Amino acid sequence: MAAPVIPESESIRRAVSLLNAVDPSRFPRLLSRLLQKLHLKAESSFSEEEEEKLQVAFSLEKQDLHLVLETISFILEQAVYHNLKPTSLQQQLQSIHLDQDKAEAFSSAWAAAGQDTIEKFRQRVLTPQKLETIGWQLNLQMAESMQAKLKSPQAVLELGLSNEDSKNLKKVFIEFSHQELFEFYNKLETIQAQLDSLT
Repeated sequence: MAAPVIPESESIRRAVSLLNAVDPSRFPRLLSRLLQKLHLKAESSFSEEEEEKLQVAFSLEKQDLHLVLETISFILEQAVYHNLKPTSLQQQLQSIHLDQDKAEAFSSAWAAAGQDTIEKFRQRVLTPQKLETIGWQLNLQMAESMQAKLKSPQAVLELGLSNEDSKNLKKVFIEFSHQELFEFYNKLETIQAQLDSLT
């Protein structure tokens, strides 16, 4: 068997005992739902109302349900990260004392949707936010005193950032003095040169 990818921690042992008690007929649907939403980090797999129904359906307290859901997600994320084969996943789960029927359910769900899930993770942006728009304006602040002829120009960049899990655009404003903008420009030039050298 491959090196263990699921540690036998206290919380994993507790979750395994809870998972072993879950109704085997309902378990595959729960797994399937978690697999579908696994790549959406900012989004919960279940609404509050759905979680309440799950508590009743699986006879679990809220805290125990959360432990079960988080553990299933963790196991599936480990399967993604290590690109486990379904049989290897099943062996890993049986080694942490998960009942055979549950381990087989994991293996079947992973065989059916594992490659799609891995592909969704590959397509995810590494950073949660992506630059969508850039705007700018120039502000010129004049000195208030009549004797002083000082002007302090400020450039304001407006960056529109989108989150991969949400359609809303978040606006970030950055103010630069002439010197700061020049330094920023030089850093961008360095980044561009390094990118060019890689392509």
